[in-house]
Amino acid sequence: MLTVHAAPLVLPVGAAAVERGAVAVDGDRIVALGPYGTVAAAHPAARVRQWPGVIAPGLRQRHAEWLLTRCYHPDPREADALGADPLSGEAFARLARELDATRWAGSVRRGLQQMLRYGTTHLTGPFRDPAVRTAVSRSGLVEVPGSVPGGDSTDGEADLDPLAGGRDLPGSVHAPLVTGARADFAVFDVPDEAALVAAGAGSCVVTVLAGRLVYRRR
Repeated sequence: MLTVHAAPLVLPVGAAAVERGAVAVDGDRIVALGPYGTVAAAHPAARVRQWPGVIAPGLRQRHAEWLLTRCYHPDPREADALGADPLSGEAFARLARELDATRWAGSVRRGLQQMLRYGTTHLTGPFRDPAVRTAVSRSGLVEVPGSVPGGDSTDGEADLDPLAGGRDLPGSVHAPLVTGARADFAVFDVPDEAALVAAGAGSCVVTVLAGRLVYRRR
């Protein structure tokens, strides 16, 4: 279905920001990008989704392997015993001795779901653990090659937020938003790029992966 995603600001990255902008998506591709009036007029039959804040390219999680293999992401039913935040370091090491294949696979799936909540669409691989490889493949998230110095460390510095530590937007996306590219992007409830970097990707309200809305904040 042809859909026009509109927001007060579109940040393509690598090109000028578009005020009152829109991104038109047909299937898994971006078919138009520009001012909302222009895009909507060119696609009068499209469904229109109006979002707050900014539309930006989907983010790349550089520490995905660490977050999925050196952290345990608790099930909500375990919150009383384990809390809600990912467990790493010594806490993870103690718990890992008790994990069976089912609990481990569940942790990986929940970790991937959490990444979508932060506007993540691409993950730096490779993934050596079979359960992680399977879960990533099924999630629709895109594995991309790369290496991160210290990415396998257990120092607890990796963060689910790809913008953590004040990382800039161009350095945190996989690719700019351009016509003809795959429709991987996110919407953040902030007024501009500076506010996004300051607030971090926890301000994500929508994640679109290959044209599909895979996360929406309730």
